[in-house]
Amino acid sequence: MSQKNEAPILILSLFITLAAIGFGAYWLVGNLGLLGGDPAATSTTSGSSDGSSDPAAPGSSSPTGGQLSQGDRLLVSSNTSPQKQAGIQAIAAGNYSEAVQQLEAAIAANRNDPEALIYLNNARIADRPAYTVAIAVPASSASDSTEELLRGIAQAQNEVNQAGGIQGTPLKVVIADDGNSPDTAAQLAQTLAGESDILGVIGHFSSDATLAAGEVYQQQSLPVISPTSTSVRISGLGDYVFRTVQSDRFTADSLARYMLDNNLQQAAVVYDSSSDYSSSLKDAFTSAVFSGGGQITAEVDVSSGFDANAAVEQAIQQGTQVLMLATNTQTRPQALQVIAANRQRLQLLGGDSLFTAELLQTGQADAVGMVVAAPWHRDADPSATFPQAARQLWGGDVSWRSAMTYDAAQVFIAAMAQNPTRSGIHQALNTPNFSANGASGTIQFLPSGDRNRAAQLVVVQPGSQSGYGYDFTPLP
Repeated sequence: MSQKNEAPILILSLFITLAAIGFGAYWLVGNLGLLGGDPAATSTTSGSSDGSSDPAAPGSSSPTGGQLSQGDRLLVSSNTSPQKQAGIQAIAAGNYSEAVQQLEAAIAANRNDPEALIYLNNARIADRPAYTVAIAVPASSASDSTEELLRGIAQAQNEVNQAGGIQGTPLKVVIADDGNSPDTAAQLAQTLAGESDILGVIGHFSSDATLAAGEVYQQQSLPVISPTSTSVRISGLGDYVFRTVQSDRFTADSLARYMLDNNLQQAAVVYDSSSDYSSSLKDAFTSAVFSGGGQITAEVDVSSGFDANAAVEQAIQQGTQVLMLATNTQTRPQALQVIAANRQRLQLLGGDSLFTAELLQTGQADAVGMVVAAPWHRDADPSATFPQAARQLWGGDVSWRSAMTYDAAQVFIAAMAQNPTRSGIHQALNTPNFSANGASGTIQFLPSGDRNRAAQLVVVQPGSQSGYGYDFTPLP
């Protein structure tokens, strides 16, 4: 073969190889983010008031936050294609048949795109009557975490519409971008409350955003369910505010109970005093330990002048048996330093912000035996149908964020089946015997709006599922 003929073949071979490598990397990252226990969430940066939700830190108002889309604009810019763009343009022009065709092609090319699936289901509804729910996501600040959330509501919408809708009426989803900014979230809440066709809101992501927006929803009588906000303060916002993720209080109670049930009485808490989430979890854990007859030997603040080795050695000298790591995502590096310095000498406990791949990847053998709180783990209930259904839809295992969002959607679907109005949904959710079936089993609420469910505890053990040689394994 001549060199002239070889050149284009070699170039083509190079493109094929690079494409294969790129697809493999995309698949790996996507599936790591999809792992059911979320040991490898693709976006684990945190809001200061969240641990389990731990999304991107809420900052000033995002310049692109505050946008809404039923499919007429792209919000998750990290996941697009010519077919998806064409579908969005068709929806904006009111050409729903063209939109359906283009979005079906987009999903055929990338089944792991929840925004496209939501827009496809909305396009299939076209101008027909529908019940509408909005979901507030940090699209402009944390696209990976946004996609985790959208997978949950997209799966719920897809299932209910394929089954004929809510007593014959399909479910439409509006995506709203708050940039994970409390100021933008509050403004967005006013906008959503003013849209009379929106019957409820799923969101917001961080507790800071939920606290800011929740006051508006309460004033405007619009039901909201957060799938990821854990702050104890949310419990006092009012009877229009709910959540499917456990409160920090439930997380702290579960960790304290594990400690005391294993005859461990002395604990030191490592936390970040500048973080509302971290301080909240620390206080709740301290109260739970004292109530159970245990003692707190020290509270170690990592926000300034922190030395992990010195902190561990001092804890050992004080007779401490347990190190409780209540750090948030911004101070997760300090928590990892403590894990390394401890060298498995003291029992380690961790808040839900440590339920992440980084712990497995960095902690390695030093993290073995560490018990961490998790909002949900795909292996906790072998009889659950949700994990398999999610795997078939998305081509991989979904994270706890997807599961909790799916649960929030199922709550709204169940309430709409009783009375598809804002007041009807409010009344249903505040009925003591109300329940809905979701990814994590039966969903019920306390009068505070908190999920009536203990936190799932997982332990770090050697394993192969995460790809790092260690896995999170659910405890009974």
